[in-house]
Amino acid sequence: MTGVDVVSISKDYGRQRVLDGVSATFEAGRFTSLLGPSGSGKTTLLRIIAGFVVPDAGKVRFGTADVTQEPVWKRNVGMVFQSYALFPHMSVRQNVMFGLNRRGIRGAAAEGEVSRVLELVQLEGFDRRRPKELSGGQQQRVALARALVIRPDVLLLDEPLSALDRRLRQGMQVELRRIQRESGLTTIFVTHDQEEALTLSDEVAILDQGRIVQQGPPSQIYERPRSRFAASFLGDANLFSGEVRAGAVAVGADLLRTADALPSDGARATLAVRPEKMNLQLPRDVPAGLNRYAATLREIIYAGATSTFLLADAAGNELKVFRQNRGAPPPAIGSEVVLSWLPADTILLSG
Repeated sequence: MTGVDVVSISKDYGRQRVLDGVSATFEAGRFTSLLGPSGSGKTTLLRIIAGFVVPDAGKVRFGTADVTQEPVWKRNVGMVFQSYALFPHMSVRQNVMFGLNRRGIRGAAAEGEVSRVLELVQLEGFDRRRPKELSGGQQQRVALARALVIRPDVLLLDEPLSALDRRLRQGMQVELRRIQRESGLTTIFVTHDQEEALTLSDEVAILDQGRIVQQGPPSQIYERPRSRFAASFLGDANLFSGEVRAGAVAVGADLLRTADALPSDGARATLAVRPEKMNLQLPRDVPAGLNRYAATLREIIYAGATSTFLLADAAGNELKVFRQNRGAPPPAIGSEVVLSWLPADTILLSG
């Protein structure tokens, strides 16, 4: 297995800096998602790793080998694009065999490799069909099989599930994770879908304006984001800003406590709380030891198993609470309520 390191990668297109000194390690055998909004630089970084784009500065290493100046065909990468790029006039077997034939692998050796990957992606029996005879999910598997058949050192995926409908995409997420685990390939996956990144990844790297703002296991980034951007982009977050006072943060008339180390009194601080960590209660029902924050219930969005409560505080800031639809009925819209949560669920942000 081969790990990938990018070191101080920068790339400009004209006057626009797309990547700004990006450094990251993609561990061998792990599934890492590059997550960010459009224009954050994630696809450019993937294409630099693949060799389609040459960086203006920095290095790309596969293991200990510097491949920065190596062409695509020397890097032994498998790549799956958003469009799949299948040859419509070829059968499934011919599409998958194409990369082997380009490498001079033919005959029984090629046939055996194609059969191996078609079994891995669960497309046995489909080898004579053409792309137009397949569903979107099956076409995606053909593209994946074509990338895997060359036994790449690194598998690169550029939003390969974005063209699928929600149910099919969820099914393919499960299949893609299974295939990656069975193959053991170092995999780098570009997506703008937060849920997809959380579902698939061993690690997530969040990009914003050409920089990686945080990288780590999905649970770590979700539970302990470092910045406003990371907190807001990966999931929902309620943000509170105020002045540090007596070991807490004064936000309006409320003092909010956190288990994180606060700066000295008088400093400004921003806190984040995930909506599912909050309880929505009437003032008399809040247990001792919890943070309390007054708000007015503005709207309830019913979604079957859960509901989203939209609230406003005294300053007019919008807040969200997620709750399972069980137990007591919710307060009436327009009610004055109290949001409560554990100090341990209050995250101090660095920026």
